[in-house]
Amino acid sequence: MKHFKLVVLFFVFTIAISCGQQKKYITYKVKKGETMRMIAKKLDIETKDLLRLNPDVGRRPKPDTEIFIPSKNSRNLIDINDTPKDRIVKDTIQIDSIKKLNDIEGLDEKYLLHTVSKGDTFYSLTRYYNVLKSDLLDLNPILSEGLKLGAIIKIKERVEGEKLDVIYKDTISNIDAIKVALLLPFRAKVFDTVPSQDIFKTRALPNIVTDFYLGAALAIDSLRNQGVQIDFSVFDTEDRNTKIDEIITNNSLEDKDVIIGSIYSDETIKLASSVKAPLVFPIFSKAQTSFTSSRIVKTSPDKHLYKEKLLSYVSKQYKNENIIIVGDSTTASITEINQIANILKQHDSIKEVHQIIPHYGYIAQERFLKMMKPDSTMVNNWVIIATNNDVIASDAINSLISFPDPPEPEEGEEPEEKINYKVKLFGFDKYDYVDYNKLAQLEFVYVTDTYVDESSLAARIFNKQYLQKNKALPSFYATRGFDVTYDVLMRLASGKELYDTFKDGVSYRVESKFDFDKRLFGISQNRGLYLLEFQTDLSLKRIE
Repeated sequence: MKHFKLVVLFFVFTIAISCGQQKKYITYKVKKGETMRMIAKKLDIETKDLLRLNPDVGRRPKPDTEIFIPSKNSRNLIDINDTPKDRIVKDTIQIDSIKKLNDIEGLDEKYLLHTVSKGDTFYSLTRYYNVLKSDLLDLNPILSEGLKLGAIIKIKERVEGEKLDVIYKDTISNIDAIKVALLLPFRAKVFDTVPSQDIFKTRALPNIVTDFYLGAALAIDSLRNQGVQIDFSVFDTEDRNTKIDEIITNNSLEDKDVIIGSIYSDETIKLASSVKAPLVFPIFSKAQTSFTSSRIVKTSPDKHLYKEKLLSYVSKQYKNENIIIVGDSTTASITEINQIANILKQHDSIKEVHQIIPHYGYIAQERFLKMMKPDSTMVNNWVIIATNNDVIASDAINSLISFPDPPEPEEGEEPEEKINYKVKLFGFDKYDYVDYNKLAQLEFVYVTDTYVDESSLAARIFNKQYLQKNKALPSFYATRGFDVTYDVLMRLASGKELYDTFKDGVSYRVESKFDFDKRLFGISQNRGLYLLEFQTDLSLKRIE
């Protein structure tokens, strides 16, 4: 092929597994000029094992970086240049942890506590518990020195009735190579005669497929660097339903531990009846609701889960607010807003829910005002946008932003005071077509399956590595390719069956949250969703 060529590189890494008694770890402060390779050599261990023990540390850490090392090898690092203080730090981490435990004993009723374990980072803790790093530092000043293995820290004050899911802990214990197949419609034969500059210019599919592959390839590299052995096979499924039968007939997928793809729902259904391995459906499709095979793993939440997430939050937060649901004039929308109203009324305190739809394609502001409670009544108005009609949604939002001034008084009359209304907006989507300033003014809360803190270490590392390798910043599908591939293979690296790992907790990757629910004799689906709120400075705050 002259213009369209994909190269799959296979790297095989061996992994050293320590058996017998579990290792105890202590901290070591990196000296100027030391690399992870040099430290590993002094410890008489493999470099990749040291990197696995410190996944957030690069091969050339900065001086004074604290890393974890096996305590039984620590004597090899103590030399005449170590100060007594350095040696104390190396040898007393477990004593310090016990002391911290005594310091906060009895606070477990007031605070949510967490024991720092291998693999924990500030990013993972803030991401999972939905707190800021500054909050953790305020509650635990000792964290200014970094996270210490075994330390017990305060996360936040407990909230009555709050339930937290168990977070999935990444572990690598599988000594056998994970055999993974990636099935994507590269359509290499079709594009063989197309000039390379024209392939991606007007066609969406080549961009989606290529970006997803590049993200998946970066996930493979990252896992291999941590010592995971991976046998990675890539299949071009070509045009829809043209190559999939041949791949099945040739038994090309017979020995795979997991299959990622196809991106087409009909091909996925066909594969599910022909393969034995878990079949990961990597992107969202409306047709995924038709999946029934127990082999299929849906990585994107179904749309009905968005509604469940938002309405659950509204019900939990309700304190006598005035609720208005906005729909459109279609039969489907009217049915939808009736269902939403009935769901909300199941809450003991919610007695009335207003519903409003357009008249002649338009919702007059006066109709909103008749339903809304003035600010003087101390009652907030909660408006839920429940229509897919962009014009109606945008029109409704505009009506909620500015309210009419009172009429000019006649001569000798007292001027009327302007009536203000406090409004909070809710929706099942982000509404990118609406000015963000308006959404921020309404403190807009919406549901999404992706969220990333661009300032986080994990996001910065991913963006940097992707940029270095591909000379471009990652797109949505590139990040999706990384998240899905990394999560599935990291779970398999634990040595467990993929389905069994779903019971072990919720995982957070660069943008995605994976909260898999395995139905008995049914499909596995991801229920991982976020609730985000626009702040006045146009930033987004994760509230759930």
